[in-house]
Amino acid sequence: MLKYIMIKLLRRKVKKVFRELLLYHNSSLEYRAKLLTLVVSVNREISPCEEKLLYATACDIYDHDEERAEILVEAVKEYFDKIITNNGLDFEHLVFQVEKETREIKRFAQKIDISQLEKFQKCIGNEEDKIYQSRVISFLERLKKKYQ
Repeated sequence: MLKYIMIKLLRRKVKKVFRELLLYHNSSLEYRAKLLTLVVSVNREISPCEEKLLYATACDIYDHDEERAEILVEAVKEYFDKIITNNGLDFEHLVFQVEKETREIKRFAQKIDISQLEKFQKCIGNEEDKIYQSRVISFLERLKKKYQ
């Protein structure tokens, strides 16, 4: 059993490092990670509620493919960490990336699932953060309508 867990962890690490080369539809996964990062990073933290919902959302997106769902969650956390630590990415730059990718690759607009993103509203207690998150979701909804 321990050997199985170790192999699974090693595979996940390798896929994380070589995500771009090894994963089928990597650009789609990265785009979805950016969308989810925009929604969860409005209050500059990922709460336990958001983390649980993030994993559930990833499982829904990838039809309970646990490995791919975990890679999506890890990608969200990577983007989030870059935003929080100002490591080559900030929130506004991520917004511009999402807008640019949606404009350039029209099929990505279909990946914006507003009902999934709105579920994250229940995880925010601060009213100002909730309004900000709502505006981010509205922006994504306008992008979807414009480029779909």
